[in-house]
This record gives sequence, structure tokens and C-alpha cells, in this order.
Amino acid sequence: MLRLALLFLVAGLILGALGFGGIGGAFVGIAKILFFIVAALFAIFLVLGLTAGKAVRDRLD
Repeated sequence: MLRLALLFLVAGLILGALGFGGIGGAFVGIAKILFFIVAALFAIFLVLGLTAGKAVRDRLD
């Protein structure tokens, strides 16, 4: 999904440079939304991974 966000960002920047500001702005907006979704999922899975790893380590000891 991060690759898709980067694709939208690059496409938006290229469209903006070519004079298609409205479409380019929409693409950059979509890229922002996707980036924040990726960041939120990363944070959630990081916390879940740390807590699950701690539980496994406690049971093994």
C-alpha cells in the first residue's frame, strides 16, 4: 500500500508540473490518505507484535 501511495504522489507531482493542477491535487490528496493509513497500520501492528512477543517470551520462561 505504501508503494501505491508513492505512485499517486509521483503521478500527482507530474500532473501538477504539466498544468493539470486539479487532477494532480486529487492524486496528492489520495497519496496523503494512503500514507496515513499505512502509518496507522504500522503503529497498530508494532504494538500488537511487541505485546504478543512479550507473552510468548513469558510462557517460554
